[in-house]
Amino acid sequence: MERFINFWRDRRMLCTGCGHCFVVDLDWIDRWEQSGEKCPGCGLTCEHEDAPRVTVDAGDPALNDDQVAQFSWYHTSTHPDWPTSEFDPAADLTPGIRRMMGGDERVAAWAARQQAKALHVGTYEAAVHNMLRRMRDQADHGSQFYLYRVHLKPSVTEREGWIVDPSNWLGDVVLAEVCPPGVDVTRYLNYHEDPGGLSLALGRDAIAGVQRVAVPLSDSWKADWVIDAVAALEGASDKPVPATGKLGRFLRPSSPRAGLAGELGTELADRLPVNLHDQFASAAAFAEGDDPARWARRVSSLFDLIKNPSRVLAELDKAQHRQV
Repeated sequence: MERFINFWRDRRMLCTGCGHCFVVDLDWIDRWEQSGEKCPGCGLTCEHEDAPRVTVDAGDPALNDDQVAQFSWYHTSTHPDWPTSEFDPAADLTPGIRRMMGGDERVAAWAARQQAKALHVGTYEAAVHNMLRRMRDQADHGSQFYLYRVHLKPSVTEREGWIVDPSNWLGDVVLAEVCPPGVDVTRYLNYHEDPGGLSLALGRDAIAGVQRVAVPLSDSWKADWVIDAVAALEGASDKPVPATGKLGRFLRPSSPRAGLAGELGTELADRLPVNLHDQFASAAAFAEGDDPARWARRVSSLFDLIKNPSRVLAELDKAQHRQV
């Protein structure tokens, strides 16, 4: 069962200082994060530790225990077989790295901690947010991503209510700490990806199966935009121009073509929700030597994931179910 997808939807804010709960749009949140807005109840700004923060919508259908397992949940990963049947985090460690980590005993302890981590699934919006964030922050700009539609086992038991995002600074959650015995999935307020949405921390045993598509879709680009972008890029010089000024010798030379591609990517980013501008512009970056047509199709298809999610959902409908 799908939920309505809307990257632009309003968010609910809760002020710890005065308890005021109110609904705002993403532009308000962007201004508030830059100290341009205040709590309408008590006037606190974002600098205060008790300032308003995004919170869960009490009407979110995922709060209904009977519906959690009926919903489709999503995850993006660079792994083509997520979640792997036999996850061995130490499998690719070289002998040299094992020695640096302190030997086999410490490697085994580290691997056990990795295997004890919870898996994360969330809304379609959260999955796309996650992919764009990784492209920007984790050197995954050129990686192939896969979008997974996750189906839970009908028998899963949910932890009562929801908790605040339990992830540490690395985004990790120890499964046993959020899903004690008798609990299969825990709902948590996602602050970072699809802020205000509910995501799930769960173990592999809670998943019945997945469907997978490679994203962005290779044939979902908008022809008119791609044709115009390619024509403009091919008309621009691809010869790097050395940077000038005092810091010029420390900067990598950039070509007029790369600069134009940056402008084109930014123009598309500006059509998206404000909380995706920076992530999308970074994901749409043009590397020197990129093929203009390939770059334009990829960027247009990334845009389509947000503006036209029905296309990727249709591809997921056709994808094979893989039992986990």
